[in-house]
Amino acid sequence: MKVAEHLRRLFDHAAISDADIERALFAAGAPDQPWREYTHILGADETWLARLEGRAPTLAVFPTLDASHATTHRERIHASFRALLAMRTDAQLERVVHYTNTKGEPFDTAEEDILLHVAMHAQYHRGKVNALLRRDAHEPAPVDYIGYVRGVTRSS
Repeated sequence: MKVAEHLRRLFDHAAISDADIERALFAAGAPDQPWREYTHILGADETWLARLEGRAPTLAVFPTLDASHATTHRERIHASFRALLAMRTDAQLERVVHYTNTKGEPFDTAEEDILLHVAMHAQYHRGKVNALLRRDAHEPAPVDYIGYVRGVTRSS
């Protein structure tokens, strides 16, 4: 399988996992600490998406979002990543993106590496959300990639 196809699968998994995480958070009453971890996923994803698209982000890295706004942003962000990845070939993923990080430092990074980082960063924070939900005796969301591959996630 080619890199572009792997990334499309990772972002499909991300979209399903974020929807499942959101449902688990709603079922638990959106406790503050897990909610902050979840909305950070959205803020960070939007920040990286904006860098890839050459525009200013519409969310802070740690945004303050209520449930309806979180859902709206989640859907928009995932649709944008799907659209971006639908147009990319492996060769295009080697394109270097010039951006400034949140500390004002300039960087040049291949699009492929940015997209892999986005997928891995979000999965790390989904794990933190689930750990916090478990700690407080709430049901975690099924976010394992192998579950997605096997077709056993709730949103698939």
